[in-house]
Amino acid sequence: MTTPTLATRTYHGVTIPQPGTFVIDPAHTAVGFVARHLMVSKVRGSFSEVSGSITVGEDPLASSVEAMIGAASINTGAPDRDGHLRSADFLNVESYPNLTFRSLRVERHSGANFAGGDQRSTFALAGELTIRGVTREVELEVEFDGVVRNPWGQEVIGFTATTEIDREEFGITWNAALESGGVLVGKKVKIEISVQAKRDA
Repeated sequence: MTTPTLATRTYHGVTIPQPGTFVIDPAHTAVGFVARHLMVSKVRGSFSEVSGSITVGEDPLASSVEAMIGAASINTGAPDRDGHLRSADFLNVESYPNLTFRSLRVERHSGANFAGGDQRSTFALAGELTIRGVTREVELEVEFDGVVRNPWGQEVIGFTATTEIDREEFGITWNAALESGGVLVGKKVKIEISVQAKRDA
């Protein structure tokens, strides 16, 4: 059976998919975070349950994304710490089982085709992030990583994104003072995302 040709278009020198809906592939998507610990080190963690969709618009800058993350799927590699992060001191997963993100608009965009075929498309995506029932607008720095067809004939797109939030703005205020000064857990949390999504329509 012949593999269908990949239908793409060019936007600001970058190859992008034709309009349509792509479903996030949780097996190839990673949502990670980094937070300060004891003022001198960093703790890294991730969420394993991710779902959602990306809608690529006729106007690429009118594209949108919705995503949901299972709060209880948090993992930092330390079971006791993960249990505390699931508790009411932090994510309160029994009352708020999901974190959600809904895009609002594209703030900035740049795209270029560099020597050697290296294509880059970056943009700032504004959206509503909800944690523990509290919704705040955040801005993600996003890079479009490309569009391909996988060995099973499915059209796949990839993105990476980063942002930084203040956890206290979402009602996560628990902390403990250190004898030497400072606090146990930093307020700022860096979020690092790598998304792979398959065409659904």
